[in-house]
Amino acid sequence: MLQTPDCCTHANSMLNFFKIFLDAPLSAKFGLLVIFIYAVFSIFAPLLAPYGETEILGAAYELWSDKFLLGTDNIGRDMLSRLIYGGRNIIGLALLITFLGFSIGSITGMIAAALGGWVDQLFSRITDVLMAIPALIFALLILSVLGTSMPYLIGTIAIIDSTRVFRIARATAMNVAVMDYVEVARLRGEKLGWVMLKEILPNITAPLLAEFGLRFCFVFLFISALSFLGLGIQPPTADWGSMVRDNSTLITYDDITPLLPAGAIALLTVAVNFVVDWMLHKSSGLKDVS
Repeated sequence: MLQTPDCCTHANSMLNFFKIFLDAPLSAKFGLLVIFIYAVFSIFAPLLAPYGETEILGAAYELWSDKFLLGTDNIGRDMLSRLIYGGRNIIGLALLITFLGFSIGSITGMIAAALGGWVDQLFSRITDVLMAIPALIFALLILSVLGTSMPYLIGTIAIIDSTRVFRIARATAMNVAVMDYVEVARLRGEKLGWVMLKEILPNITAPLLAEFGLRFCFVFLFISALSFLGLGIQPPTADWGSMVRDNSTLITYDDITPLLPAGAIALLTVAVNFVVDWMLHKSSGLKDVS
């Protein structure tokens, strides 16, 4: 039997991707393009940034010039370099926390839906308690007590984020857990892990993927808010939230430099939401209205 070469398989995958991209609405194309640009700058930050992340190069608050295209910050570091590195740091951290929180929430949600009974009640009541506390207040309390080191920051936000994912995963999985083919798998003697992985998860993937995008936006904005308050990513590591805080005094002098990291946060959030809306529309099976 003839086998398709790997190069042909990759070529077909690329063609399918471009076909999906061309068929996407204008808003989704814009979102995908913005996400691609952010990804390139994040991956190749050391090559694209003109200076080092923490390198002090001049006086504080220097104006835009040929040497410093976006000027310098409050202690003389290049703003453009900090902007590029800040995107890499905050996007990478947001992806890590989203993946961790999503894993916790989706696994516990599927377990609660598959087992039901006291397990479902236990997980649901714990989630209710955590969701009853405002997320920002909960994070400020935990980080103020335990400290702002990276493990505590990741763990705190991941736990907060997992509660929302648990609700979505449990609700969608409960609709699948009562289906005949799931009952057949159980009667066949399949274990819980097999039922979750082979029967439940494939049928709830579409809403979970869309929820992943929304959760990423939440985590991304949440980290930015904590950094602005001084409890997020700690200096001298660059991130957009702390850059807004450190350079906010320039606004009183009609300098838009502090608005650049704020604009970068807003642009990525809008782009991800455009793509998520498109994914939800495709997974719903609705047709575009001409």
